[in-house]
Amino acid sequence: MKDLIKKNQAIILYLVFGVLTTVVNIGVFAFFETYTNWNYQIGTAIAWIASVLVAFFTNKVWVFSSGYTTWRAFWRELGSFFFFRLLTYFMEVIIMWVGVSLMKDNAILVKVADNVIVVIVNYVFSKLIIFKQHETKKIETD
Repeated sequence: MKDLIKKNQAIILYLVFGVLTTVVNIGVFAFFETYTNWNYQIGTAIAWIASVLVAFFTNKVWVFSSGYTTWRAFWRELGSFFFFRLLTYFMEVIIMWVGVSLMKDNAILVKVADNVIVVIVNYVFSKLIIFKQHETKKIETD
C-alpha cells in the first residue's frame, strides 16, 4: 500500500490541494456575494484569481516539487500557470454552454463531467509543461 501511495503521491496531493483550491474559490465568491453589493461576475473573477494563486503555490511546492529557481523562472512558471488555467477556464465555459444550453442536459451533471475533464487537463499541463523539472538555482535576492 505504501508503494502505491508513493508511486501516486503527486496525483494524490494534486487532488487534495484541488479540494483546498475549490474551497478557496467558493469561500471567496461567497464572501463577496454575502458582504458586498458587487456584481457576481466581479466576485467570480476575484475568486478565480485567488484560487489559481493557491493552486500555483501548492502545486509548485508540494505536488510537483518545483524548486525555487531564479526570479525569471518563477515568473515564467507563474505566467504559464495562469495562461493554461485561463485556457481551461474557457474550455469549462464552452463545455457548460454546449452541455446545458445546446444539449439541455442537467447542469449539475454537466458541471461534474466538466470538472473531471478540467482537472485532468490542468494536471497534464502542470506536469508536462508548467512545472517540468529544470536545473534549479537558488533565487537571488537584490
